[in-house]
Amino acid sequence: MLRLSKKADYALIAMKHLAQKGGRSTSAREIAEQYGIPIELMAKVLQRLVRTGLLASTQGTRGGYTLGRQAVSISVADVIQAIDGPLTVTACSTEKNTCEQFTRCSIRDSLWQIRERIVAALGTVTLAEMAVDREPAMVTASPVAVVRRASV
Repeated sequence: MLRLSKKADYALIAMKHLAQKGGRSTSAREIAEQYGIPIELMAKVLQRLVRTGLLASTQGTRGGYTLGRQAVSISVADVIQAIDGPLTVTACSTEKNTCEQFTRCSIRDSLWQIRERIVAALGTVTLAEMAVDREPAMVTASPVAVVRRASV
């Protein structure tokens, strides 16, 4: 199962929130309180995003966090990798070759290709797209026609 860490979830929530603010500075406390996230954890996540250049921070009474670059140039992959490091699918997804089956593995190359496709897909979704509030898609059942063949 592929699953984002809680920190990556929180980072995406914070980044979307900041993208919707249109360049206005926002405090870690404001984001944490709005989404019910522990302030200490939110502050750590935001600081990591600052270190990677995805966010900028300003000190002082009007300080806070803003996006480090335009929302259209920040992808979901950028945010996830800033928090969790390189995406891995299996133990051999990195170049470290730590898997005991590495030399005999018959699926390694296929798994690496899958990893690259996942990263590429995450790279196509930008913060600007995420920041647009859309109504949730309604799932409706399509009418189904039943056709019976006449017996011959």
